[in-house]
Amino acid sequence: MPYVTTADGAEIYYKDWGDPGAQPIVFHHGWPLSSDDWDAQMLYFLAKGYRVIASDRRGHGRSSQIGTGHDMDHYASDASAVAEHLDLRNAVHIGHSTGGGQVARYVARHGEPQGRVAKAVLVAAVPPIMVQSESNPEGTPREVFDGFRSALAANRSEFFRAVAAGPFYGFNREGATLSEPVVENWWRQGMMGGALAHYEGIRAFSETDQTDDLRAISVPVLVLQGDDDQVVPYQDAAVKQHELLRNSTLKIYEGLPHGMLTTHAEVLNPDILAFIQE
Repeated sequence: MPYVTTADGAEIYYKDWGDPGAQPIVFHHGWPLSSDDWDAQMLYFLAKGYRVIASDRRGHGRSSQIGTGHDMDHYASDASAVAEHLDLRNAVHIGHSTGGGQVARYVARHGEPQGRVAKAVLVAAVPPIMVQSESNPEGTPREVFDGFRSALAANRSEFFRAVAAGPFYGFNREGATLSEPVVENWWRQGMMGGALAHYEGIRAFSETDQTDDLRAISVPVLVLQGDDDQVVPYQDAAVKQHELLRNSTLKIYEGLPHGMLTTHAEVLNPDILAFIQE
């Protein structure tokens, strides 16, 4: 399997499909998943003639369960290591949830300075910052994230199933039809990774202030989120991203959940394709 070794010794697994000469689209997954979460997008854009690349974040999926570096700076530098290894140019970077934070920091600190990025897409992404504070009173209370950590430490398997069967895909909403295969696939991806990476990743996705990352990005950015996102509230995420970015397009989907890339791929994929082709 293809791996890149980072400067601090992490082994980062990646997929690279399609014509090497085609425009690359790079996918960055959410917590606590893996590059497998992008199946519906990778197959779709591959069929449209693009080169599609996705990696497993350090400590997640098939990447090594290294004991250090579970923070947004390392996530971004790991993404840069893959981009440099494959010499990706004119790339579109697409990130979901925590992966959206990874994209924002990568593009701001690595991709744009290196001249490697054409556009970016943030889907239900965590920037600018999730946790509630005096400067972010609309944020999610710290106690919520403390609860995540406690539940993960007590029984990671049970916690992951509860997240997937509940708020992540909106299966807890009245009238929703729960998909056991979707829940099981989320659980499978989560349990492939390491407990330490997942535990420390909660701080990375909730407490990292990415205001300056968003302000630094100049390439066109498509910002997408559902207004029924129970994981990352859209008014504290997508709306603020659009305000901070210099060159962005905002689209809010009525009634769609956090995991809308899976539940509504047939809606989002054409919208992302149209943005890329603009």
